[in-house]
Amino acid sequence: MEFRSSAKYVRVSPQKARLVLDLIKGRRVEDAMNTLTFTKKGIAPDVQKVLRSAIENANYLSTEKGVDVDVDNLFVLRAIANEGPRMKRIRPAPMGRAYRYQRRMTHIEITLAEKNRNGASAETAETTHAAAPAQKAVRKPAPRKKVPAKKFAGKKK
Repeated sequence: MEFRSSAKYVRVSPQKARLVLDLIKGRRVEDAMNTLTFTKKGIAPDVQKVLRSAIENANYLSTEKGVDVDVDNLFVLRAIANEGPRMKRIRPAPMGRAYRYQRRMTHIEITLAEKNRNGASAETAETTHAAAPAQKAVRKPAPRKKVPAKKFAGKKK
């Protein structure tokens, strides 16, 4: 089972958010929280807030809805930073001109999943079995030998 949480319209560029999200992908929830606590990037507290929300979503389902979830066994399955709308702004430039620039926004989405007893998630187990059949190796043709160019004898009269 997967547990999702998202934050929309966060005022940071998706590129900067992806730097932090790549640090926590595939990690256990506890390790991800520690990593975010000691990361010096400005977006790290916002990502930590989204991660905490996903953990609480899992906790809510386990207590209120009766779903069997071990919160200590959760790991970060997906951490995505999608691009949100851009705000177009104008900066004054020399000789009365104006330069346009864009303020970017991000939609952050974190998905948690529970590890199975053997240590892999259900989704990763399915994808590994699907990719198991080996493909035949394609042989490339041998490179052609270079033939020396004909010499130019000059203009015939």
